[in-house]
Amino acid sequence: MKQNDRLSVDNAAAHIGVAQTQVWQRDALAEAQTDWLADEVPVALVYNGISHVVMMSTPKDLEAFAIGFSLSEGIIDAPGDIYGMDVVPGCNGIEVQIELSSRRFMALKAQRRAMAGRTGCGVCGVEQLNDIGKPIAPLPFTQTFDLARLDEALHQLKTFQPVGQLTGCTHAAAWMDPQGELVGGCEDVGRHVALDKLLGYRSQQGWTQGAVLVSSRASYEMVQKSAMCGVEILFAVSAATRLAVEVAERSNLTLVGFSKPGRATVYSHPQRLR
Repeated sequence: MKQNDRLSVDNAAAHIGVAQTQVWQRDALAEAQTDWLADEVPVALVYNGISHVVMMSTPKDLEAFAIGFSLSEGIIDAPGDIYGMDVVPGCNGIEVQIELSSRRFMALKAQRRAMAGRTGCGVCGVEQLNDIGKPIAPLPFTQTFDLARLDEALHQLKTFQPVGQLTGCTHAAAWMDPQGELVGGCEDVGRHVALDKLLGYRSQQGWTQGAVLVSSRASYEMVQKSAMCGVEILFAVSAATRLAVEVAERSNLTLVGFSKPGRATVYSHPQRLR
């Protein structure tokens, strides 16, 4: 990284999501150096006064995270179902206090399940195996993407990881327009949280034309969250799991893995790509 780039990253991330620490390198154990660590804190999503889930998260973009999680978990149908939100730091973590409409809160109480502590595996906190996965309406086929534009988008992905550039410790999720430009993105120590943040931010911006690009592998939950929010095309830098492909096929989502310069592996519904 160039020095000027390093300074710009420092300025962007100096006050949120990172902390300095002392480290010792293998070839210089006698001399301590200063390095950066990504913050990871418990974030509780509290709906109408009832704590619903605690996630480990980087403490930034938490409003977008709350909206995206609520959408991707089917707790709300649209951001307008949230009447108010407050981010409240506490001694042991952060609470995001969300005021739901009465209709959505009643629906949440009817389906509420214990998920405290879930960090991304998708099973922790689920009471029964039958609870895994949600019914997803099949997606329409309104989006297309030219794979020739993917490489430039991949080069832009790190620009949405100021904490990651300092620490090497975050995943990114970004929205890619049909021209291959990354118009917005979010990062987090957890890949699922990074995606939720992006989905929340996307809903606030009203983006519909384009695709999601994530810096991680594609698990079934990444596919499910994307499909729940109407995303038709998901690009992952790493591999996909078998269950992810099955969910993508059923929901009509185009899933692409191993998205790297000059390379892409299409797992489902290739007709959207050219």
